[in-house]
Amino acid sequence: MPRFAANLSMMYNEFPFLDRFAASSQDGFKAVEYLFPYDFGAAEIRTRLDDNGLVQALFNAPPGDWAAGERGIASLPGREGEFRRSIDIALDYARTIGNRKLHVMAGLIDAKGDRARHRDVYLGNLAYAAEAARRDDILVVIEPINQRDMPGYFISRQDDAQSVCREVGAPNLRVQFDCYHCQIVEGDVAMKLKRDIAGIGHIQIAGVPERHEPDIGELNYPYLFEVIDALGYDGWVGCEYRPKGNTSAGLGWLRSYWQIASSK
Repeated sequence: MPRFAANLSMMYNEFPFLDRFAASSQDGFKAVEYLFPYDFGAAEIRTRLDDNGLVQALFNAPPGDWAAGERGIASLPGREGEFRRSIDIALDYARTIGNRKLHVMAGLIDAKGDRARHRDVYLGNLAYAAEAARRDDILVVIEPINQRDMPGYFISRQDDAQSVCREVGAPNLRVQFDCYHCQIVEGDVAMKLKRDIAGIGHIQIAGVPERHEPDIGELNYPYLFEVIDALGYDGWVGCEYRPKGNTSAGLGWLRSYWQIASSK
């Protein structure tokens, strides 16, 4: 059975951020992920993890000016120095928190933008991030994101992300496979998992199309979980969804899996 991590940026919004660690632990989660930790001290987050017996599964490098609409800077020409500083900040946090996976967001490109130039910048920045992270045994991941949720995002397809990783050639650079985004952009999720599993470094789930609990919507997650198990993936599966109502009340889909696991 997959190992599930609560995404504290989307789940447990009934609580202030730092209180979500305890709430997720009380519901049975053993790991958490979230978008960004940078509004809080790394030591404070580590304390919350340790106090609640949680593992940090993943977080994102600084994305530029998120409030102004930026969604990463890794592919943005002219921002290379800022990107390198952002990786330094992220790795400092990762060392304290104990995080072993770092998501680097590509950023947005205008419809008339020079994709070839953006790609060259992207490749160079990812090579830098992977080399910097390698010294701390940290895996860097990139994520294809659908254009409906994030119009203009530089990378949206699984095969494109896998191609980027191969071109960079770093052993600690892989793809963050979000089943929600894959279904919206391409479909055929199970076959994409089977095709690309060797290059997948992290998996996330959510119901499609509303991004609620995974038992709501068009994807057959019980089947996909069997596929993930059969492929031998042993990393955390991030629950990056927006609960339809109260977070804990909506965890019936997960409690049934935990009951099966505890009975074995």
